[in-house]
Amino acid sequence: MDRDRLERTARLLVAPGKGILAADESTGTMKKRLDGIQVASTAENRRAYRELMFTAPGVEAHISGVILYDETIRQSAADGTPFPRLLAGRGIAPGIKVDTGAKPLAGFGGEVVTEGLDGLRERLAEYRDLGATFAKWRAVIAIGDGLPTAGCVAANAHALARYAALCQDAGIVPIVEPEVLMDGDHTLERCDAVTEAVLSAVYAELRAQRVHLEGTLLKPNMVISGQACPVQADVRTVAEATVRCLRRTVPGAVPGIVFLSGGQTPEQATAHLSAMNALGTHPWELSFSYGRALQQPVLQAWKGQAANAAAAQAAFRHRARCNGAARDGTYTAAMESAAA
Repeated sequence: MDRDRLERTARLLVAPGKGILAADESTGTMKKRLDGIQVASTAENRRAYRELMFTAPGVEAHISGVILYDETIRQSAADGTPFPRLLAGRGIAPGIKVDTGAKPLAGFGGEVVTEGLDGLRERLAEYRDLGATFAKWRAVIAIGDGLPTAGCVAANAHALARYAALCQDAGIVPIVEPEVLMDGDHTLERCDAVTEAVLSAVYAELRAQRVHLEGTLLKPNMVISGQACPVQADVRTVAEATVRCLRRTVPGAVPGIVFLSGGQTPEQATAHLSAMNALGTHPWELSFSYGRALQQPVLQAWKGQAANAAAAQAAFRHRARCNGAARDGTYTAAMESAAA
């Protein structure tokens, strides 16, 4: 394990003013996104859509890395340049999603565990040869009546730690993603308690599996009200609760926290991140690793039409710029109206 290299890569991914584009949607998820704009989910359409984001002028000022899917890391731009090489040439690190998805957790009705450890060592070596410098594994934790159970949390924390250890063995920085879902009517306080328990379990496992924390990143949910909760916490409350929870659980050795958007609107995800950074200095960089919160306006502008590519790229550049401002707490709603 080259610890210095892992640390350098991790720090570059959370460089000031920058964050990560999560473009690692599975083929099934991408089909749902394209269905929403009445575009057929063919390999070529998926490739063309990703290319317009990867080639958007100026986004390297605010995008440090891109998480790719197995299909995408093997694809190329229209001029034949492989996507990993295209990104690296712009100073954007190529990454890869390596889990195989959440499956029912045997013995725990209604809960899931993320799979994909079998054969992961060999897949990581292949992805490294294809150009990947970092990876992502997502665990999914639901809040409900009696959920999550300690068994579900433990199973997912252990899998995340084994994944992280294998990544570092391969010279790849692991992004550890334990997502406590927004689905449900739970309060912010309930999300806070569950998130604290999950993160505590994850870091206990990471230590037990001898993962070098300085060469990792965390991709957590924000501490936020459930989507169906009748009382929705305001931006400052979310920011304060999230930072407080992280301070209780995440070691200062971790160089950065790259939040998932988790079903928030693009504007909400940006506002929450900005409010956290406006609270002052933190032990870690607070950044973003957004999927829908970066891509939703891009899809709506593109609509599968080549003639709309410039407008779609402008939408992506705008969201990247807004989140870049959120990195130092200077994002304002006026930035949205100015762009409009």
